[in-house]
Amino acid sequence: MDGMTKAEIDKVERSDIVPGNGPKRPRDAATLILLDRRNDEFLVLMGRRHRSHAFMPGKFVFPGGRTDPADSRVPVASALTAQDEEKLRAGTGRVSAARARAIALSAIRETYEEAGLLIGRKGDFSTGKPDWQGFVRHGVQPSLESVRFVARAITPPGRVRRFDTRFLVAWRSDVAVELDGGGPTNELEELAWLPIAEAKQVDIPSITRTVLEELEGRLARDPGLSPGAAVPFYRLVHAHFRRELL
Repeated sequence: MDGMTKAEIDKVERSDIVPGNGPKRPRDAATLILLDRRNDEFLVLMGRRHRSHAFMPGKFVFPGGRTDPADSRVPVASALTAQDEEKLRAGTGRVSAARARAIALSAIRETYEEAGLLIGRKGDFSTGKPDWQGFVRHGVQPSLESVRFVARAITPPGRVRRFDTRFLVAWRSDVAVELDGGGPTNELEELAWLPIAEAKQVDIPSITRTVLEELEGRLARDPGLSPGAAVPFYRLVHAHFRRELL
């Protein structure tokens, strides 16, 4: 799909990301879409970013942030499925297995930090990594087997910050511990479980709305989110916004 020019993208996203000067290499980032099912309706967890933030202030987003390569060395109760690991490694700038693992674990860690939700299995857990001490204290072993890779998007050039973001999905039933009052960083000032149709109507970045539409279609075809399905990849190529499949 290449029906949007760079000028059109700029117009759509002007309120999402402040333009910046000079080329910037996109940084790896991961975001986690937590899903819950209520009868025939799917709900997603979203939070509002503080209005004081330089990046997307006041927007509703999924928990997530920049990938920390050190996350690849955190022990897990279960690994990514081979199919989803391969999808994470595919596409432009093919990544290593360790980097794919770091991307997925970064999404898990950020969900704890921003939303106070620890995804994994109850059990003894030990690591010296400072950012994972919440999992140690609460006895949760991070788990990746139910995590699904559902979309990828690279921020167009000319923005104040650029990210190569992988959107992953897990289920509310994968949450082993839910902390009262949210996560330790307090980065999201509101947390809410919203039906997907409602989530698309709140103040969200345009790419988030696009990913929700993609996820809605995938859930209609495959409510259990089988591993290894085709993953839409959005990026700017020769001044046109393209949708490719990984």
